Amino acid sequence: MINTTHYSVLFLLLVGYFAFSQDTREIGNLVLEDIPEIPENLQEQYQHYQNVRSAQFVDWLPGGEGILMATRFGNTSQLHTVTEPGGSRHQITFFKEPVSNGSFCPNPKYNGFLFTKDSGGNEFSQIFWYDRDTGSSELLSDGKSRNFAISWSNKGDQFAFTSTRKNGKDMDVHISKMASPKTAELKVDRGNGHYWTASRWSPDDTKLLINQYKSNVESSAHILDVESGELTPLNTDQENTVFRALAWDVTGENVYMLSNEGSEFDNLIKFNIKNKKYKSLTTDISWDVEDFTISKDRTKAVFSVNENGIETVYFLDLTADTYSQLASIPKGQIDNLAFSPSGKEIAFGNRTIQSTTDVYSLQLENKTLTRWTASETGGMNASQFPEIEFISYETFDNVKKEKRKIPAVVYRPKEVKEKMPVVISIHGGPESQHVPAFRSLYAYLVNELNVVIIAPNVRGSSGYGKTYLSLDNVEKREESVKDIGALIEWIKNNPKYDADRIAVIGGSYGGYMSLATMVHYSDQLRCGIDLFGISNFVSFLERTEAYRRDLRRAEYGDERDPKVRKKLEEISPANHADQITKPLFVLQGANDPRVPASESEQMVASIRKDGGKVWYLLAKDEGHGFRKKENRTVIDQAIALFLKEYLLE
Repeated sequence: MINTTHYSVLFLLLVGYFAFSQDTREIGNLVLEDIPEIPENLQEQYQHYQNVRSAQFVDWLPGGEGILMATRFGNTSQLHTVTEPGGSRHQITFFKEPVSNGSFCPNPKYNGFLFTKDSGGNEFSQIFWYDRDTGSSELLSDGKSRNFAISWSNKGDQFAFTSTRKNGKDMDVHISKMASPKTAELKVDRGNGHYWTASRWSPDDTKLLINQYKSNVESSAHILDVESGELTPLNTDQENTVFRALAWDVTGENVYMLSNEGSEFDNLIKFNIKNKKYKSLTTDISWDVEDFTISKDRTKAVFSVNENGIETVYFLDLTADTYSQLASIPKGQIDNLAFSPSGKEIAFGNRTIQSTTDVYSLQLENKTLTRWTASETGGMNASQFPEIEFISYETFDNVKKEKRKIPAVVYRPKEVKEKMPVVISIHGGPESQHVPAFRSLYAYLVNELNVVIIAPNVRGSSGYGKTYLSLDNVEKREESVKDIGALIEWIKNNPKYDADRIAVIGGSYGGYMSLATMVHYSDQLRCGIDLFGISNFVSFLERTEAYRRDLRRAEYGDERDPKVRKKLEEISPANHADQITKPLFVLQGANDPRVPASESEQMVASIRKDGGKVWYLLAKDEGHGFRKKENRTVIDQAIALFLKEYLLE
């Protein structure tokens, strides 16, 4: 479903900015404005990088007969089965749109799995049933709402999920029975734009753990009585505190949760339902616990910890509530931890700085690590991929009478030279975190163009405690931009880098940060790149999809308040386009439900009106990001060309 209101706004904007456009052409579903032809030598040079693949773990096949995984052989990622480590990949879905998730029904009576898929990146994901006996897929949801967070009952006779089907705004929990899976019963309905998701079912399937997301710093946990619909809170209603229910123990009397109550970080805790007392299990780990999975017999669990962007995995003995590190798992980015049906093995996706994501499993008894997939690296030797360095730099304010330090990751060639040009890469969110990992575009820029990439985790980033996470909220928004200004000063004082050749790039909220950096520091930059970024906070909050609006107001401020609205207008880059004096490249997906395309269109129009230099690329079949290979290839090549012309020349 595409929001027609957005398109009426776009039409009015198009009339304005096309008057300033000098050259428009199309490549497939991409519309390119004022972007030169990409030279053949650049296209050829990028061939290796655009053909790097990855493999994501999705689920174990029933009975442990193999795995379900996702990879891309054509234009989009699709689901495949692999029956043995290193075995051939058997593709089972063949859609125009990407598919990268799935969950098998625990009941052998139903030989298949549920998965979700959207259309054109609009994020209105629909639930489908894949029947392994027939190899066919069937739509189960209504075809127009947003549906996600599927949770199977232990018996496999019903499943819970979150949907906006009631009014397009509220994210409520529904339950469908496999006897009639297209019928969904509304179970958690609290209105007012609330965001509810189901976690795990109790051992007897009579209760369900429910989480409510309120903001990036606040969430609460509940127990739903499936029959009566009664919702019982598991925590006190504390502001700026995270509570997230994960799983039940084998008795059904205790619940494992994540909480940062009394702590800077998300700890793993055990909550007794009867006496309502907590037992903290990981207080000696001063980082956030993230991924968590429990075995079918509920005697053991595995969890990951984010240590400055690198994940470490731990085994948790639930009979004694003691844990130990699984040292044989390569440190990197860990995705989708899951126990095998036997409970003797875990599978996961793993990505490092010198390897794209692949699927691994670990035998828990003897700690034997097995690699299931070995994804192609475009014919390149992975040992030649960029290296990283963790740094921190001083910014403008103090913490306990000392200058605050901002953590960052540097991607650099193996042989570092003096006066290397720099691209500052800013993550989105804002409550996200840049984590070190292989990225094709980064590898190309470092290896072929000798560019250093510095990715800071400015204030407001996750992973460094809840105080740090809240340092950029509402009226403090531009203080994170000052952190980029401090990084520019740090670059100037480092002889390895060329202070006269600095560019900035970012996507989503990182796109706003790129634009804001261009507004405040244009005289110190060569150019900037904005991927689907917020250009005006007021218009963004008014036009982002209804189900996101209140959640974003909790982060950025409520534009309906005159004082807040005035502040948001003051800091919005679109209102200061005349201060962007260096070339800008704006990229956008037409179906973006988060940052609507009108945000990019108005920014481009403002730059052109003031006589500035701007390239613009619109992907007609993409949303918040670019997921199709044919689009991604042209986009990356265009970014590389832009940097060659305006950063390196």
